[in-house]
Amino acid sequence: MQKVSDIRVVSECFDDLKAGQHFYNQSEQGVGDYFYDSIIADIHSLILYAGIHPKVVGLYRMAAKRFPYFIYYFTENTVVYVVATLPMRRYPKWIIKQLQQRQT
Repeated sequence: MQKVSDIRVVSECFDDLKAGQHFYNQSEQGVGDYFYDSIIADIHSLILYAGIHPKVVGLYRMAAKRFPYFIYYFTENTVVYVVATLPMRRYPKWIIKQLQQRQT
């Protein structure tokens, strides 16, 4: 594990969260808000657990605890940069394309 002093979330990641929130609110009102809060809590857990997850396409990949989503991040010194929060059930090539676009 790495010592982390800060977590930074890129703007595209917030777009991912909003899309997931909208998706789950279509199922039942309020579930989307629970999704958003749950993923944010998972991101905050990186203060303790950053760097222990497997790497995929050059990024660490952490599974969310309550929803079928992966959180992709990298570390630089003592800062964690969250790049994406993507659904596990998407086509793998789509996920890889999203991650590659965000790393450039």
